[in-house]
Amino acid sequence: MKSLELLKKEVEKLTAKNDAAHDFEHIMRVYRNAKKLCKSEKANPKLILCAALLHDIVYFPKSDKRSKTSSKKSSILAAEILKKYEFSKNEIQIICNAILDHSFSKNKTPKTIEGKILQDADRLDAIGAIGIARAFAVGGHENRSFYNKLDPFCIKRSPDDKKWTLDHFFRKLLLLEKLMNTKSAKIEAKKRTKIIKKYLDDLKREI
Repeated sequence: MKSLELLKKEVEKLTAKNDAAHDFEHIMRVYRNAKKLCKSEKANPKLILCAALLHDIVYFPKSDKRSKTSSKKSSILAAEILKKYEFSKNEIQIICNAILDHSFSKNKTPKTIEGKILQDADRLDAIGAIGIARAFAVGGHENRSFYNKLDPFCIKRSPDDKKWTLDHFFRKLLLLEKLMNTKSAKIEAKKRTKIIKKYLDDLKREI
């Protein structure tokens, strides 16, 4: 699909200043995840892959008050970009709705298969070995401590990932396996969650 190749180049420019956890490489990992899920779920890849490319074209750091508007602003900009290509109004709406609903902070389950696969593809990139790397990249960018020295693993307190990076594992990453929409994403999420749990066990021994 020629439009996908053109979109890739446009998105690469738009995400050039994003942090390491939300850069063009993140976009392409989500794109590849989505491509695999499309095959497993027998879904039409055209709209899903476009949504994957455009899902983070507007990004604000987690400490920015505008952070929760990222998916909404991305969907609005995506609509403008897609008008330049051969997409119908209905197709653009499907893509933009998928982008709008994918965010973890919205706590929303998409109604369409396009939205479900995009959400799963994005969430898969938040777990496993790459998820660990991304969590600490964001923590470093936000100048957070690695962990709470009195209770690193949130045994006696609620996780606060605005202060400590490791808390993000308990507030979000370990929950994602049960929040996947599609069967194939659930299978992959289980494998990636095992990697996180092993990492936490190793960390526990080291600190």
